[in-house]
Amino acid sequence: MASVKKDDRLTSSQSSMCVGFAGIFSKSVTSPLEVVKIKSQVGTFHCKRGLGQSFLLVYQNEGLRGFWKGNLASCLRLFPYTAVHLAAYKKMVHLHMDELGFISQWRAIFAGGLAGFAAAMATYPLEVAETRLIIQSCRQPTYVGVAHTLSKIYRNEGLPALYRGFSLTLLGAFPFSVGCYAVYINLDKLWQEPPFRFTPLQNFINGCLAAGVAQTLSYPFETVKRKMQAQSARLPHFGGVDVHFNGMIDCFVQVAKSNGVLSLWNGLTANTIKIVPYFGLLFTCFEMCKQVCLYRNGYIVSPLSYKLAPGVDQSLGPHELQEAQRYLRNSSFGSGGSSLGNRW
Repeated sequence: MASVKKDDRLTSSQSSMCVGFAGIFSKSVTSPLEVVKIKSQVGTFHCKRGLGQSFLLVYQNEGLRGFWKGNLASCLRLFPYTAVHLAAYKKMVHLHMDELGFISQWRAIFAGGLAGFAAAMATYPLEVAETRLIIQSCRQPTYVGVAHTLSKIYRNEGLPALYRGFSLTLLGAFPFSVGCYAVYINLDKLWQEPPFRFTPLQNFINGCLAAGVAQTLSYPFETVKRKMQAQSARLPHFGGVDVHFNGMIDCFVQVAKSNGVLSLWNGLTANTIKIVPYFGLLFTCFEMCKQVCLYRNGYIVSPLSYKLAPGVDQSLGPHELQEAQRYLRNSSFGSGGSSLGNRW
């Protein structure tokens, strides 16, 4: 799927910062589409008449702030998700390595899947909080803030409520992976050239296309998951869900009976429209933040371009480059320095 590429010239903390900043900015800008999508999935009265009318109803009933409900919970989820995913992946890879330090492709994929499961499980309560905050009315709120939402759900409904619908995250991963795979194995036919020749624009289009196909295939699982997260006997109108159900299977059945099978894809238009600006902003913000870090580390001459700094070995890691610069400064003290250490 579309993701930012690892650059060994950045430290781990810099990479995390760049990913976090890019994720927060892109999520915040596209939050109105996410709000409309989730309201459509849950089936609240705001989203019964199409995309345009849904935006208008949210604005009329809740104002502009209604389009950013739950955004803080969504942004807060980024950092622990990334941290847990990275730590779990490293641990899993280490466990599956052979005595020579190698790991097969399938074992690496398996390790990635387990890491994703661990990260999703650790941060799932924040996703539940996001859903509850989005579907409530700003004018008559049940929850105030992320911490209050989590604590109130836990006190009133117990710990299982914070993981309601989690199994659908796992079930939806299969059609999602199938969609990504189906796109990527046909990219050479689409562009009529091998993948190693793809331009950045082609890779961006590939990522958006893969996301669109994958999310469309897994969307019914996402819809049922959001309904399960939202429904609660302790909330007005059972949380605003358009059908009442007992468990995952019954939710699928009740949705199909009441609204038709196609209603499992409610909100797909908003979700599809969101893909291009979301990934566009994600890549753009990441690259801007990365340029600042590369300039700070001494690899490029300006934070506004990727022009390489003269005399700098780009294969060195940040700490190795610092050691090399420190050595050159000490060895050339009083002799005018060198091209590698001029800026230091």
